[in-house]
Amino acid sequence: MSEVAKLELDGTVYEFPVITGSENEKAIDISKLRGNSGYITIDPGFKNTGSCVSEITFLDGEQGILRYRGYSIEDLANKASFLEVCYLLIFGELPNKSELAKFEATIRKYTLVNEEMKDIIDGFPKNAHPMGILSSLTSALTAFNPKPLNVESDEQVYEAVCKTLAKFLVLSSWVHRKREGFPLNYYDNSKGYVENFLRMMFAIPTEEYKADPVIVDALDKLLILHADHEQNCSTSTVRVVGSSHAGLFASISAGVSALWGPLHGGANQAVIEMLEAIKADGGDVEKFIAKAKDKDDPFRLMGFGHRVYKNFDPRAKIIKKAADDVLNSLGVNDPVLDIAKTLEKAALEDEYFKARNLYPNVDFYSGIIYRALGIPTEMFTVMFAIGRLPGWIAQWLEMRKNGEPIGRPRQVYTGSNLRDFKDIASR
Repeated sequence: MSEVAKLELDGTVYEFPVITGSENEKAIDISKLRGNSGYITIDPGFKNTGSCVSEITFLDGEQGILRYRGYSIEDLANKASFLEVCYLLIFGELPNKSELAKFEATIRKYTLVNEEMKDIIDGFPKNAHPMGILSSLTSALTAFNPKPLNVESDEQVYEAVCKTLAKFLVLSSWVHRKREGFPLNYYDNSKGYVENFLRMMFAIPTEEYKADPVIVDALDKLLILHADHEQNCSTSTVRVVGSSHAGLFASISAGVSALWGPLHGGANQAVIEMLEAIKADGGDVEKFIAKAKDKDDPFRLMGFGHRVYKNFDPRAKIIKKAADDVLNSLGVNDPVLDIAKTLEKAALEDEYFKARNLYPNVDFYSGIIYRALGIPTEMFTVMFAIGRLPGWIAQWLEMRKNGEPIGRPRQVYTGSNLRDFKDIASR
């Protein structure tokens, strides 16, 4: 007999089926609660509400587990490339050699961006925030690709996926070049996806550009670690927007805007801003550690602990080594990064932080890497968006293929009751 949950309201007992996930996660299906009883549930922020069933990502915050399509994040980060992970998330399986070669070739086919997009970029002031520009450019791709995507056509889906991965990468680099006042670079089909991004970001016409393999590897890992994270704010936004049958570009643009918020995608930027504030105050790390321990002090360490991972962030363990490798390879002499290393050492060894699981998280290390690479702080969230793109695509596609209904939360109204209208002379 299937498991059921019982709820008694006004003397009537209602039964609701219990759904069990493949990792033994339990959920009560209340989709018929209002229809049967007239009641709804209230769950601010949807913290206890499952909006969908999904085969893409499994996350266990208590145990520090993150898996894409059943593969551990540790195996994927250490053994796969970012494009292999993109393929896995979107199409369900890791590609073989011929599938990966076709995937890369099709992405290269779409890396040219319509020259009229430059006119749109030129319309932004130089100091516009990169995420605002990126969201607008992503939405503008709809104008250059007006034909609706038939999600039942495997061929159309495949081409749309490759087109999105190609153009989003180019446009992300163009956002940076626009802000720096540099000429816009184009994709080089003789180089890989991640190496191309670094070249488009940093190459200048007067010099040959050669990417450091250590940096390419570190960035590849970072993108993999950010590729999906279950039903977070931006991902659920993509699914809700897509549930209206809005197109892929429009839905991704909405995801970019959701990620822009400082409570979501701005965490690694907050890390660097905190480190710079410590430096400006004189660089006394011990002083700020004491402030972090003082419950009456509003100061909080940015990049430590995680609202989902209650034990440790599995991504942080992976990227810590990559951060060390990047700093060693570049030989960076940066007092802000020196403060970061001192802070990291103190937090990992101090019993106060260890007892509270306030470990450095992936945002702490990603901020360090991006700073070392010379990526401006305002571009950090754009980097996050590049990594999260395959997850957004996969989630959008799953939602459409599952035929999920349009997202439409309910509410409990607490405003005024019916009032008589008064004409303006009587108010």
